[in-house]
Amino acid sequence: MPCVPDVGSLAPEGFMSMKGKDRAALRAEAHHLNVQVHIGHAGLTPALLTSLNDVLRTHELVKVQVAKAGDLTAKDAARDAAERTRAEVIQVIGRTFTLYRENPDLKRGELPPWRG
Repeated sequence: MPCVPDVGSLAPEGFMSMKGKDRAALRAEAHHLNVQVHIGHAGLTPALLTSLNDVLRTHELVKVQVAKAGDLTAKDAARDAAERTRAEVIQVIGRTFTLYRENPDLKRGELPPWRG
């Protein structure tokens, strides 16, 4: 079984860490998502962060993949991206991580349990 880092310790300072049940629900929802943002060898550039912010605003839950070519690890990229976008790290597996940031402006008929 692969070793998955404790993502609760990846939450930026000043953020309330999610409950395990809420994080598990988000992980289950993210399982079926395709990667929407790719971090290349240049790392977290201002243009990439703008793009990531846009995707977080429209989708709330985003899967991000880090390129093999760069020196950046997924854990470091997740921590840095979460801090700079005010999002929460949900999961880090291999070179892929998942971020979540609630958007209160999104209208939904039935709210998921973590938004209630």
